[in-house]
This record gives sequence, structure tokens and C-alpha cells, in this order.
Amino acid sequence: MKITVENVIQIKKGRVDEVLARFREVKAVHTFEGFILMEVLKKLDSPEYDELKICTTWEDRSFFEQWLAHRNFEKAHAQKNSEKKEESPILGNELSIFEVAIQHHPAEKVK
Repeated sequence: MKITVENVIQIKKGRVDEVLARFREVKAVHTFEGFILMEVLKKLDSPEYDELKICTTWEDRSFFEQWLAHRNFEKAHAQKNSEKKEESPILGNELSIFEVAIQHHPAEKVK
């Protein structure tokens, strides 16, 4: 069953482009088995904080869970080896998983 995972990230006002830049380049997730698509959406006109919505689509939930386990493993090792970093612009995030129940692609145009 195809799924889409939505990660909504709240960011300190004025620092959204700093976080957005992290998603411009191809990362390991783009080569991970079962990965189909990533969309990064930037919310417009948010008065209190900036917001990005990262949506990834996967062939099956098991592929996403394998990637998530791999990512958590890498992050744990990176934290052990990293020096003190500057203050993060990220205020928080919320992860949601959705079944792709219906998906439409462009239809042929009628002439």
C-alpha cells in the first residue's frame, strides 16, 4: 500500500530559507529503496512562525520504516561525533502518515 509521510516543521520567523536550503540537494533518502517522491512546501503568510511541509511518498510503509530506522541510527552517531552547534531555527515538528487512497495524474487533453 502506497503511503505519503508529512513532516510539518515550525521554524523561527525569518529563518525558513536557512532550513529550506537543507532540502535543495539530493540526499540519501532519494536513493533509498521504495522512495517515490519528495515535495517541500513553504507555507505563505504565517504570522507567528514560518513553516515547511515535507511530503515523501513511498511504495509501502515498510520502506519508510526502514529508512527511518537508518536515519535515526545515523543521527545518533552524528550527535556523538559533533561539536556544539549554533542554536537551531527549528521550533518543532509533527510527523503524520497517510495511505494514498486516490491519486490522479494529468489526463490526456481532449481536442
